[in-house]
Amino acid sequence: MIKNLYINKILLYSVSSEKKLLRKIMKSINSTKAPSAIGPYSQAVDKDGFIYVSGQLPIDESTGEFAGEDIAAQAQQSLENTKYILEEAGLEMKHIIKTTILLKNIEDFAKVNEIYAQFFKAPFPARATYEVARLPKDALIEIESIAKR
Repeated sequence: MIKNLYINKILLYSVSSEKKLLRKIMKSINSTKAPSAIGPYSQAVDKDGFIYVSGQLPIDESTGEFAGEDIAAQAQQSLENTKYILEEAGLEMKHIIKTTILLKNIEDFAKVNEIYAQFFKAPFPARATYEVARLPKDALIEIESIAKR
């Protein structure tokens, strides 16, 4: 009985320590102003002062729908969602060091640049942009970001 109790205490301590360690390793960040994740992932995580923002679809949290059907409205909303998540982490768009943009149609590249320029000032974050076959919910754009405290 005493041996069992001792083993259970060790296991409880081990599980408790592991949870504390995981909290130190990575902290989840979620904003009520941005749409909830549509799968088993966080809107963003904070790891060692880096904020990794999951790909943001152009969903308006207040309606649950896309902000519009054109690329300008969708790009604007994806970036607004990113901004809300960063604000929850106590950061601003100027803290972003890298973005990845996924486009349904690469022909939208120039229009996305116009909207993107409204959110960033020099020095601009590093960026990659790709055309993809399809995005979740048939969005026209998805933007993921990395920011640094």
